[in-house]
This record gives sequence, C-alpha cells and structure tokens, in this order.
Amino acid sequence: MELHIKTMSEMLAAGEEPELLFWVGCAGSFDERAQKITRAVATILNNVGIKFAILGTEESCTGDPAKRAGNEFLFQMMAMTNIEILNAYNVKKIVTACPHCFNTLKNEYPELGGNYEVIHHSQLIQQLIDDGRLKIENGETFKGKKITYHDPCYLGRANGVYEAPRAVIEQLDAELTEMKRCRSNGLCCGAGGAQMFKEPEKGNKDINVERTEEALALKPDVIAVSCPFCMTMIRDGVKLADKEAEVQVLDIAEIATKANGWT
Repeated sequence: MELHIKTMSEMLAAGEEPELLFWVGCAGSFDERAQKITRAVATILNNVGIKFAILGTEESCTGDPAKRAGNEFLFQMMAMTNIEILNAYNVKKIVTACPHCFNTLKNEYPELGGNYEVIHHSQLIQQLIDDGRLKIENGETFKGKKITYHDPCYLGRANGVYEAPRAVIEQLDAELTEMKRCRSNGLCCGAGGAQMFKEPEKGNKDINVERTEEALALKPDVIAVSCPFCMTMIRDGVKLADKEAEVQVLDIAEIATKANGWT
C-alpha cells in the first residue's frame, strides 16, 4: 500500500498545515521490524484522513538514552536542537509510537521550552475509535484468537496509560487474557533497564525471557505490544522458546491495520 507522507518543510512549502506531527523515533526509522510499526501508524492516519507530517532528516534522537545513561549535558544539547526545530515549525501536537519518545517529549521537553500536546499512538487510536472515525471492519483476522498484552514501562507505570492500547483488542472478536503481572504491576521487558545491551547479572535469567515465559504460559496466539523496544525483547523471547510459528508479536497499530485489511 502506497503511503502519502510529507515532511514539515514540504507541507509548509505547499501552503498546507498539518493537524499533527508524527515523531517517528530512532527505532521506527532504522530498525527493520519497527519500521513496520511506523508504516502501520502512517496507514491509520492516511485512512482516517488526518493530515500529518514528519520531520524527516530534521528529526534526531530525543536524547532519552543519553539522559537515562546520566549524561544530562548531552541530553539537553539534543533536546534543545529538536525544540528549536519544532518551535520553528510552530508544532502544536505530536504523536509517537515510542513510549520513550512519548515520555521525554511530554514530560521533559517543557522544562527546556518545548511545550506540545504529546500523545502515544495507542491514545490516538483510542480517540479515533471513540469518535467513530476508526472502526474495526474485518474482525475475522483475529476471530477466536487469544491475545495477551504487555504494558511498556514508560507508557504504563510512568504515564498511567493502560486502557488505550487495550481499546483496539476490545474491538476484536478475540479473547484478551491478562498476564498476572500487568498494568501497574507489569514486568519490564528489560529494554528500558539497558538489558537490551548487556548480559544479565550472574545467576539471573534474562528479564525478557522471564517476561515472555509469563506470556507464553497463557498459550496466546498473539502477544500485543505498543513499544518498539518491547517488540524486540519479546520477539527474542519467543524465538528462544521456539514459538515463532505459533505466536505472533504485534504492535497495537499493526493489529488495527491487519484487522481492517489495510496491510
């Protein structure tokens, strides 16, 4: 499916004003699997008629990894560069598919002069469903399937967003089965704690393996996520368990597009 995506500079040059800016993020730009999530979000925006733009090559990392690693100076340098670009384009509303970008743009940029309405893509999808602009037309794709949802730390515990991602699943003729550790008691996949880049401490199991085992114990057909880093960690866990042929790991946006036959 052809995607119609313009950069902010292209849109403004054409005399158009976008409703929102889609912040793609590093993972959504460069990670091959996360790129599919980016396409899914763009597909939804196109199909519901939302005029949006991206920054393209003008977008850089939010600085979240630098801040979490303790380099506040580097974070502020990166953040100020982004804020200057966003403010120059008079950006008011931002949607992002990454909870890490979401948290940083929403909660930390205002301290540096970057004040925007920032929403996670699951929140946007829930709003579209509630407003009747997005309907799940082809529920047959997931009919009778068992789905469990993993709460990302920076979306759930850090920002209290629990219902929005589940709104899509609730539209399906499918069974939503919750893991014992979910919502505010959810278990981190490990990526946000840097386990994505290191070996586990001696004597400990890989945290993503532990989390994936909790999901697989429910015998789901689909493990739903709403973070590109959770996607990587959970997919690795499924692969290590040799369950790739039986269990799909899908982002909430991908579930919405597949259910509607938009892929």
